Amino acid sequence: MSEQETNILVIGGGISGLTTATEAAEAGYTVTILEKEPFLGGRVSRMNKYFPKLCPPSCGLEINYRRVKLNDRISVLTLAEVENISGQAGSYEVDVKLNPRYVNDKCTGCNACAEACPVEVPNDFNAGLDKRKAAYVRSEQSFPFQYVIDKAACKSDCGSKCSEVCKYGALDLEMQAETVKIKAGAIALATGWKPYDAKKIDNLGFGTSPDIITNVMMERISSGNGPTQGKIIRLSDGKEIKKIAFVQCAGSRDENHLAYCSAVCCLATLKQITYVREQYPDAEAYMFYIDIRTPGTAYERFFNNVKDDENVKLIKGKVAKVSADPATGDIIVEAEDILAGGKIKVRVDMCVLATGMQPTVSEMKLPSDIKINENGFAVIGNDQKGIYAVGCAKDPVDVAKSVQSATGAALKAIQTVGRLS
Repeated sequence: MSEQETNILVIGGGISGLTTATEAAEAGYTVTILEKEPFLGGRVSRMNKYFPKLCPPSCGLEINYRRVKLNDRISVLTLAEVENISGQAGSYEVDVKLNPRYVNDKCTGCNACAEACPVEVPNDFNAGLDKRKAAYVRSEQSFPFQYVIDKAACKSDCGSKCSEVCKYGALDLEMQAETVKIKAGAIALATGWKPYDAKKIDNLGFGTSPDIITNVMMERISSGNGPTQGKIIRLSDGKEIKKIAFVQCAGSRDENHLAYCSAVCCLATLKQITYVREQYPDAEAYMFYIDIRTPGTAYERFFNNVKDDENVKLIKGKVAKVSADPATGDIIVEAEDILAGGKIKVRVDMCVLATGMQPTVSEMKLPSDIKINENGFAVIGNDQKGIYAVGCAKDPVDVAKSVQSATGAALKAIQTVGRLS
């Protein structure tokens, strides 16, 4: 087992982890980022636009990637799994398993291996809506821009075609996993979130029609580097959208699923309504909600702008059922309309379920003094001065609040290291 030392260890390479790492490193501290995926960027890299400014996340990520690349105080380990954390503030030891990438640093990103690869598998970056090769980068902005081989997807008879076409000797299909022990003074848990599994919500029909999708899938459909190159269409037949429904709190605020409000779903839906209205000026959008939560002046202004669109219908009421008409393929949304009184049934071309954010911090091995609450978020005790939860590892928050949380965690980690060094 090899060893390395760092002042601050950041577990997670999404927007929270990147911000924590760069803020600490630019203050003069050494930082190591651990990311379990082959690339940095996390959930933000899958987004089409931020709210409320509706600018692409690529600009913010590019700036952070550049900050990481140009700062020699930052080390990045991808495909990294934490196996054990021991020690105390100022003196942690973390055992990390580094899974093989099967591609070394000679990779130039020429794409020859992907072109030669005979295997295609569902593309998790695009929520499984298209396919990718077993040799791949996720997008044109992947960081590091270094291909990876999905060895589990490789077929025994592929003949190592990717290795044969690589001019640079960048592929090593015999690469093995290794373990490294990292010594750190402080640790930031920036493990992020995953979308709640919509298949668990029986009445909303996910999986019964390709035109009943989740908000995460909608984000990828709307993205220029997504499966439809940004064209919002019915996935069943490629037709343009004339009517679309958005169902809020799909699994959130429900004791049978996620008991808490995920904080971002209302604003994410309002944002996605603007995607549809920009592409289809005559399209109608229906938003079914329990409450619309848009705290803050900028967010409230954004809400009012969408609300004032005469083609946007806001319906306060719980959705009872979403189903597909077998004769026409139309999606039927049945709900109560509290403000008008009675029930409502709407036929649309597509229905988007606003599934909640589910934290992933509980999936890693944590010290016994770090508790996980009933909702799956990390609870750091007042006496814990060396490990800090960041962003969606701590609470359901949007990108702006994740960045704020990360800046605070960087300061706390710096104080811990400075006090105990």
